[in-house]
Amino acid sequence: MTSAENIFPEKSATTNDGRSMSRRVFIGLLLVATLGFPLMQLAFGGMSYWLHMLLFIYMNVAIASSWNIIGGYAGYISLGHNVFFAIGGYAAAIFFAYYGVSPFIAAPLAGLIATAIGFVLGWVMLRTRGPTFIISTIALVLLTKILLDNWDYIGGANGISLPLLDLPVEIVKLPFYYYMLALAIGATYMSYRIRRSKFGLGLRAISQDETKAEVAGVPTRLYKILAFALSGFFIGMAGALWGYYMTYLSPVIFLSILVGAKFVLMTILGGRGTVAEPVVGAVLFISANEFFVAWFGATELNIVATGLMLVAVLMFFPEGILGTLKQKGRLPKMLDWD
Repeated sequence: MTSAENIFPEKSATTNDGRSMSRRVFIGLLLVATLGFPLMQLAFGGMSYWLHMLLFIYMNVAIASSWNIIGGYAGYISLGHNVFFAIGGYAAAIFFAYYGVSPFIAAPLAGLIATAIGFVLGWVMLRTRGPTFIISTIALVLLTKILLDNWDYIGGANGISLPLLDLPVEIVKLPFYYYMLALAIGATYMSYRIRRSKFGLGLRAISQDETKAEVAGVPTRLYKILAFALSGFFIGMAGALWGYYMTYLSPVIFLSILVGAKFVLMTILGGRGTVAEPVVGAVLFISANEFFVAWFGATELNIVATGLMLVAVLMFFPEGILGTLKQKGRLPKMLDWD
């Protein structure tokens, strides 16, 4: 507690209760709105574009919240988490194409496969720190792309096609919408539970000073490997659903360096290391990128505009938008989820 909270404990408790109530009301209203939005498509039609944008945002919220576990809490910047995205996509595609198992059913299994591979990769890669770890994650992306490009069982560089979901065009996006929403909620909740746990406290200690954390008794190597593996679960599930939604998978879709960088930028934009910041960062990043694509078209100009926006934001908000607002005591109560 701060000195003010020690002097006025009743006032501090009232403030915390008010913050908790504001947060619950905000989250409740947001949940009702997101669950009810597809009803507009059923009632009036013409909402296909917005359903697409929202499910895409939900997917990226799940990705940003998951990446935040290793990149935000533990402080290990990974540019290779799109490998989990690809693992999930290809695992679900194999189950569907060769064994007839729907990706809606196979997605959790794809997430578990991504997590299991994450344990192995983490055990190897997390022997390194700092820039060396970042370079190793980039190398992981390149090696995975080479492997998939030459794996004929899944189509190699030509990729693999999946059939369209057998539903009327008016409602074909609804299963993906609700599944991606569930992933966003699940990843955010996992991030919330980890942050408030002893495990999360250990990860934040590692981020501050890994050597001191180890001396203090934190099992740093185990915690880092667990964080790396767990951060791949919902990303793998998202990849499973995204590949089915696109009806086509190829290594270049999942394993571009820009895709991995986007995972990082979304989180940094909002601010890493807390629960709400990656969520807001993903929403802002995807919304801004869509605006620039609509304005400049499918050219490099939209990438330049997005990059300039990120530079401008980080000049004025060095800890991310929410992170900086929180440092200055200006963060709205409804967005303080910690």
